Amino acid sequence: MAGILFAMTRLLIDGPTDASMTYVFAHGAGGPMVSPFMKTIARGIAAAGIRVVRFEFPYMANRKKRPDPQEKLLDTFREVVSELGDPSTLVLGGKSMGGRMATMVADELGAAGLLVYGYPFHPPGKPDRLRTEHLERLRTKTLIVQGERDPFGTREDVEGYRLSRNIAIEWIPDGDHSLGKNLDRPIQLGVSFITSIFRVGQ
Repeated sequence: MAGILFAMTRLLIDGPTDASMTYVFAHGAGGPMVSPFMKTIARGIAAAGIRVVRFEFPYMANRKKRPDPQEKLLDTFREVVSELGDPSTLVLGGKSMGGRMATMVADELGAAGLLVYGYPFHPPGKPDRLRTEHLERLRTKTLIVQGERDPFGTREDVEGYRLSRNIAIEWIPDGDHSLGKNLDRPIQLGVSFITSIFRVGQ
């Protein structure tokens, strides 16, 4: 793993630097790019020969608790993708908030795919405040790996939503927002999805 400084955003890269497949993996609202969840997923996917790029949004890099305004988060994602090169060679995604930001720029940037862990469909305890409007028309091929008991969107909640036909959801039985203690299955799902995206594109 290497730390690299691009513009104002520090990147952590796992996996071979010359890999033909790259996953851009953004953190959630409350945990940095080096949290146990982020490290486990990144290293697990990288072990399959996929380059995984992690970065931090400005507020997290400055060790502030309150996330940046949405447009600043989106601009940071755009900046990282710009530094990495052709978006059509990248699968974008992330954990929770980071994954949500990825879904909001993927079509615009022309990303190869989207891989999201624990999408925040609504705030906990507020199922009426949906964050799904843009997901109804998402064009980028997407996989969301979601815990069945995720308070940000349980299986019962999500099965009633109108979502783009380009979105597939894989459910982790008894998983919460962090998908449970064993992340082998989420890693396997991510690897299979990323490799399928690039296999189709070849």
